[in-house]
Amino acid sequence: MSDRNLLSPWVRRFLLEHLVAERNFARNTQRSYRDTLALLLPFVSGRSGTAIDRLCVDHLSAAAVRAFLEHVERERRCSVATRNQRLGAIHSLVRFIGTRAPEHLAWCTEIRSIPFKKTAKTIIGYLEKPELDALLQQPDRRTTLGARDHALLLFLYNTGARADEAARLLAGNLQLGTSASVRILGKGDKWRVCPLWPATAAVLRPLVTDAGPCDPVFRGRTGGPLTRFGVHRLVAAYGKAASVRVSTLATNG
Repeated sequence: MSDRNLLSPWVRRFLLEHLVAERNFARNTQRSYRDTLALLLPFVSGRSGTAIDRLCVDHLSAAAVRAFLEHVERERRCSVATRNQRLGAIHSLVRFIGTRAPEHLAWCTEIRSIPFKKTAKTIIGYLEKPELDALLQQPDRRTTLGARDHALLLFLYNTGARADEAARLLAGNLQLGTSASVRILGKGDKWRVCPLWPATAAVLRPLVTDAGPCDPVFRGRTGGPLTRFGVHRLVAAYGKAASVRVSTLATNG
């Protein structure tokens, strides 16, 4: 089997040469593509019974990609938007390979013909006070993790930060004295400063009392930072629990 047929060298070149050196994508975009491949390759490996480092281009067939997308939606319970995001990353990978290896052009065309799904246009809303109150009452603030979760929910509502922005927040980005504020690293590696409510600053202080400037604010059980997936899961779980009391949260979530 030639190196041009092995998938792993192409994946390495795609991640390091194409995304970083050629396209200079933002770190968040690079992580998104990497995460897609981190899910895709084990799936294809398991489906084909081939070790990941021995996968060849043909193992990543159109049928395998369709099965993976089905897995993303049905088993991982991801939204159509996430499914389309995963497919976009796969399209980029196969286009990268196809343009550099003409023998794979037919394969590239077949996979790139897999369509994106239409998503419903939604208006981003906001939580009414009864909804927010019900949500904030869910964590058990008597426990360390409950206090963290309460602070996380209030921080997200106060700042409008995305899950990955909260997950990457460092103690050094907080200013919790007079006129409390936070510096948030967002899309395109651009910083923005957001004022913090006194209530938000108050619940964040215990989380960073003994933290260094490079320590994560929202930490997991082992002390490492929460992932954006962890943030999503927490918010979804508390939203589901709060919807028992306030039914509109079921539709807003």
